[in-house]
Amino acid sequence: MRRFMSARADSLLRHPAFVAFWFARIASGFGFQMLSVAVGWQIYAITGRAFDLGLIGLVQFVPSVLLALPAGHVADQFERRRIVLLGQIVEWIAIAVLAGLSLAHGIHEVGILLLVFVIGIAKAFEFPALQSMLPALVPAEVLPRAMAVNASAGQAAMIMGPALGGFLYVAGPGVVYTVCGALYVVSVILMGRLRYEQAPPRREPATLKTLFAGVHFIRARKDVLGVISLDLFAVLLGGATALLPIFAKDILHTGPWGLGLLRAAPAVGALLMSVWLARHNLQRRVGAIMFASVAGFGVATLIFALSTTLWLSLLALFALGAFDMVSMVIRGALVQLDTPDDMRGRVSAVNAIFINTSNQLGEFESGMLAAWMGAVNATVLGGVGTLLVVGLWLAMFPTLRRRQRLHVEAAASDGPVADIL
Repeated sequence: MRRFMSARADSLLRHPAFVAFWFARIASGFGFQMLSVAVGWQIYAITGRAFDLGLIGLVQFVPSVLLALPAGHVADQFERRRIVLLGQIVEWIAIAVLAGLSLAHGIHEVGILLLVFVIGIAKAFEFPALQSMLPALVPAEVLPRAMAVNASAGQAAMIMGPALGGFLYVAGPGVVYTVCGALYVVSVILMGRLRYEQAPPRREPATLKTLFAGVHFIRARKDVLGVISLDLFAVLLGGATALLPIFAKDILHTGPWGLGLLRAAPAVGALLMSVWLARHNLQRRVGAIMFASVAGFGVATLIFALSTTLWLSLLALFALGAFDMVSMVIRGALVQLDTPDDMRGRVSAVNAIFINTSNQLGEFESGMLAAWMGAVNATVLGGVGTLLVVGLWLAMFPTLRRRQRLHVEAAASDGPVADIL
């Protein structure tokens, strides 16, 4: 048994470029999660206004949406590794300025928000280039497992990064920013040394046609349109995690420690599922598995909504995170494998708009519904809505429902980019 598991693990370890990429993702992921905690604590300590905490999210959300299409175009026109490197260097400079000003006690809320805005701009260009690099680092048949391993880095950072940032904040925000900067230096070094092969990009002027080529491509590929839109509506309707403080206090009657457990449960479920997916290739009936996972997400949301005991709520959130990880890996691998390399940046950029918009609007929608009909009813409605969306998408995208494998169909479905443009 141990030999069998080792053989599975070795397949990804035989790709040193992917290993370097993964460690770089861990370093930058931990750095960013620690940064998020420190920025929130510091701004609230300075102003004492909850409104300023909302501004932190706004100054990151605006560039991620407004610059997504230009960033995707850039990712398809230039070497993606250099774009990622440049983005991370800009982020490191902003973090270094935060550290220096904090250690010198010369920082104020406007300065923090401006530097976070700069980081948001850099991340807007970094994201599509980073997403588009992964398919070139491993063979197509192991890409789903590579995506699962890559996702495990993000989940580990989400679970442990904030805790580490909060622990270091006892010594002051400048210390947290200094450690964040050191982690970004590690990521930059690993990315700089990464051996990455990319086909020479076809240089095109930035026109409305080329900027919106990703949108046209997605509309022309039914399977890609199906998985991206399914993700959008599932996240919009299944925003139970935004209401966790209400459930913790008013329904489960627990304190801050219980809220912490509730917040951690989906990430723990996702992390453990990503570890399992990293060792097991998804070889058959990937379409059916994806739809079943999204349906499982909806059922877990319903169980959480109706639960009145902490242990059952934790179990439901754990399952919710695990189901979401399965569908996320399948969706991500299918989109990447069905997209030609010279279009991956623009398609990833459009996907980023859907992800960012659905996350933000999903939380807003959950909050508005909870204010109108109560947290339990709003969450029940979200779970039922997710199941209805799954039923509709099963009927609207039959080829996606019948899809057996990822990379085999992808090779057959790729058409000339000229047909899309």
